Amino acid sequence: MDLQLSGKVAVVTGASKGIGLAIVEAFGREGVRVIAGSRTTTPELEALRGTYDVTVVNVDLSQPEGPATLVQHAVDQHGTIDILVNNVGVGSPRSGFLDVDDAEWQHVFDLNLFSAVRASRAALPHLLKTGSGSIVNITSINARLPFPMVVDYSAAKAGLASLTKCLSEEFAPRGVRVNAVAPGPVRTPFWTAPGGFADAAASAAGTTAQEAVDEVVPRNMGISTGRFTEAREVADLTAFLASPRAANITGSEFAVNGGQLKTV
Repeated sequence: MDLQLSGKVAVVTGASKGIGLAIVEAFGREGVRVIAGSRTTTPELEALRGTYDVTVVNVDLSQPEGPATLVQHAVDQHGTIDILVNNVGVGSPRSGFLDVDDAEWQHVFDLNLFSAVRASRAALPHLLKTGSGSIVNITSINARLPFPMVVDYSAAKAGLASLTKCLSEEFAPRGVRVNAVAPGPVRTPFWTAPGGFADAAASAAGTTAQEAVDEVVPRNMGISTGRFTEAREVADLTAFLASPRAANITGSEFAVNGGQLKTV
């Protein structure tokens, strides 16, 4: 299916790995001119820059000026923005609510919620000019299915889900669509990196991180398909929602979780 995205300009935050990297690649395949924002650059992102029309901008999106700097780079280079994907996010395994201090809460909210607030605020004047702009926010199943292990992350993603609805309600009449994609567990460094959630799950289950990802977590979390989501599956849905093929879809949140969430 031709998504009719060729020549569009997209800003993607958190683009160096995981879901963000997969989104950059999905857009690149569709002929999108991508501004990929990340604090650091990875070899995988560099490879995409060599294959597609991808510009990498190293910026700290947790800082108040970071998202606006990224958006302005896109405008300076291409003169416009058609798509914003607020993907950047962070979360760490917690032993419980009482062990998360104010600094940790602030850091998690700065990256998972306030970066999206700031990027959207910077991008919307340009998206409105196109008359057909699109914002896609990458939320999480934890916005609806919170776990004490990620109490701060869950709260921040719930805020992002609410922001999605609010922005859609205000700006849909002016031609800007705002939707969210809510993944469950995805096979990315968020889970698989040393010290990540796979290690925490493996420690609790008395097994290896690989077995935790392949068997223990899907079983214990009730994932009906029996496996983690792949980053490319989230990316493909994101590209569709950003495209003219989804021209009358707005204010919606789409779960990609293998049937883990049992209720609507």
